[in-house]
Amino acid sequence: MKFPRSQREELSVNLTPLIDVVFLLLIFFMITTTFTRETQLQVTLPEADSAEAAESVQQRIDVTVSADGVYSVNDQVLINTQALTLRRAVEKIAGDSRELPFIITADAMAPHQAVVTAMDVAGQLGFSRLSITTQQQAEFEANP
Repeated sequence: MKFPRSQREELSVNLTPLIDVVFLLLIFFMITTTFTRETQLQVTLPEADSAEAAESVQQRIDVTVSADGVYSVNDQVLINTQALTLRRAVEKIAGDSRELPFIITADAMAPHQAVVTAMDVAGQLGFSRLSITTQQQAEFEANP
């Protein structure tokens, strides 16, 4: 008498839960990671929907505008808020080079005139690589 052989089940490992856990960990670490940059002025950046990361460059002119309109050039706070003082500080750092990136980092509550003055100084000195720093708008915030 011939007995039917029982079919053996193919053993396999289900990777779906493992992939789910890895993606959850990835999202957790992306959300909880913070990058801080030490500066002398406390600046809250304005938000933009299409913020792009600025390229990493060794030499650059970094003008920071605080909430009360005080300028800082490459982490050196200026003595006053006049355009001439800002111009002299930028000329001192840049020398004859006008190809350096000119980055304006302004607080979201900074006076508009202070930001326009920084842009005007960059234009008068002939800088062509002007950019303004923003931070990407949080996706989970409700839009007004």
